[in-house]
Amino acid sequence: MSERFPDQNNTSATSYPTFPIGSVGYNLMLMRGTWHDQVELFHLDGRPLEDDTAAGSGTPGPSPFDNLVYLDFDGQRLQLTNVHFRGRKPTAKTFTGQLRDDLLVFDPLGPGAYENVGVSGGVGILTFNALTLNAACNVYMEPDFIMLTAPGQRVRHTVLYREGVATRTLTARGVRLSPTCDRRHELDPRGSEGPVHEEPFCASIWKHLA
Repeated sequence: MSERFPDQNNTSATSYPTFPIGSVGYNLMLMRGTWHDQVELFHLDGRPLEDDTAAGSGTPGPSPFDNLVYLDFDGQRLQLTNVHFRGRKPTAKTFTGQLRDDLLVFDPLGPGAYENVGVSGGVGILTFNALTLNAACNVYMEPDFIMLTAPGQRVRHTVLYREGVATRTLTARGVRLSPTCDRRHELDPRGSEGPVHEEPFCASIWKHLA
């Protein structure tokens, strides 16, 4: 079964699977597209943090910085790519996953990693986080809270944990540049040619737990 699902930034309609309002699949459909995120880092008390290398970030560097975010979801499969294009060394990182039992289940983040899932907080709200707290979460964990705040606007907020201790927060304020992400945006430092998504990211920080 499918329905005509209008995009917030596009008056045309495309046929997509049917999802209950507020479900994980519904929210991923709402969030599809190419986004520009302006990202800032903070100490836990709210003071600006100029660099999160010492905090143990998975992709450390200075703050503030800008990301392109390509969020592609076909009703079953997710591909999500972040690309630094201002304020940090150009870097692209891709995450993938699929709907399973009405949750978004990310493909393994690396040997020994925790299982990362996407859950819903209602219409326009998603959280990406560990399904089960285990030893891998004590090594590194970064819950990711994403909220659509207006048509074509969103806020993404994370809390970074290293060795079981919170070390910094991150807040990204995003504007949708396009309702699709089938080609690289002109701001992409990788150039206009080539695939939008990279090979899925794989970390080695949990391998001693595998």
